[in-house]
Amino acid sequence: MVYRLFRAAIALAALMAATNLNAQSRKWTPPKTPWGDPDLQGTYSNTSENGTPLERPEIFEGRKLEDIKGEELLAIKRAAQKRTIQNFEGPLHAPEGWWQPDLNMVKGSQAWLIVDPPNGKIPPLTPEATQRIAARAAARRNGGRGPADSWEDRSLYDRCITRGLPGSMMPAIYGNGYQIVQTPGYVAIIYEMIHETRVIPLDGRPHSPSNVRSYLGDARGHWEGDTLVVETTNFREQGIYRNANPETFRLIERFTRIAPDTVKWAVTVDDRQTWTKPWTFSMPLTKDDSGPVLEYACHEGNLGLMNILSAARAEEKKAAEEAGKKGK
Repeated sequence: MVYRLFRAAIALAALMAATNLNAQSRKWTPPKTPWGDPDLQGTYSNTSENGTPLERPEIFEGRKLEDIKGEELLAIKRAAQKRTIQNFEGPLHAPEGWWQPDLNMVKGSQAWLIVDPPNGKIPPLTPEATQRIAARAAARRNGGRGPADSWEDRSLYDRCITRGLPGSMMPAIYGNGYQIVQTPGYVAIIYEMIHETRVIPLDGRPHSPSNVRSYLGDARGHWEGDTLVVETTNFREQGIYRNANPETFRLIERFTRIAPDTVKWAVTVDDRQTWTKPWTFSMPLTKDDSGPVLEYACHEGNLGLMNILSAARAEEKKAAEEAGKKGK
């Protein structure tokens, strides 16, 4: 009797081990749309990666991104959340119902975003880029314009026009809702901030002529296995990413659904007239269909731009009055 029980226990253990091995060896298969494309559809957010630096911090010199995990990574994310809440509790106090209890940056999965080069740093600027950026700054100084002489001197973001690319999907403290919608031959991405939609054709058509430009560029997509690859060119100079050259700047995005609730978003920045070599950053987009992408009524009740300009005029008036007093 004991011998039979012993043999049964061994058989059960072997069966369980084989079952676990088979489960581990089975790769998760992304779902397909009715027409056969990998299904990326849904509402996503990357709020948890807010506060994650783009480049590797100096304190991690010599370490790899995959080395920062577990309790060490959790401590970094807790510190980022604490700093954020302290900002909310400061003089410009945010309504507590707005950021509690939904703000959860502790779920962030990375210590920094750049995955290539391996050192986690943006490659050096080219000599041409250094000269171009300096010339832009000099032209502005010589033109005598200040940062708030007119609404046109403010950023496109301040003016509720666009965050550009890749800014429109970079994590911020709010407005991190993104909806991906698919039809045969097209993928559309709706960005909560700032009320923009990209329509990406998948039919192999060439890019638009170089004189046709927009803030979000000209996107063309195709599938490489389960990954949606999107190449975007033809950006306008206004709002160009990190002072790139709009004539040579292109973004290559890769969207890969790696789990039922996760899409990996990787972005390669390629502009040989601005950086000495391409570089790539990556982060997860977490699926959350519990709420829709909200309307981003940027100008509704927004006094920010008006106050920036009126404050600049008040400073100028004060400076003129003080100068007049000294002249007497």
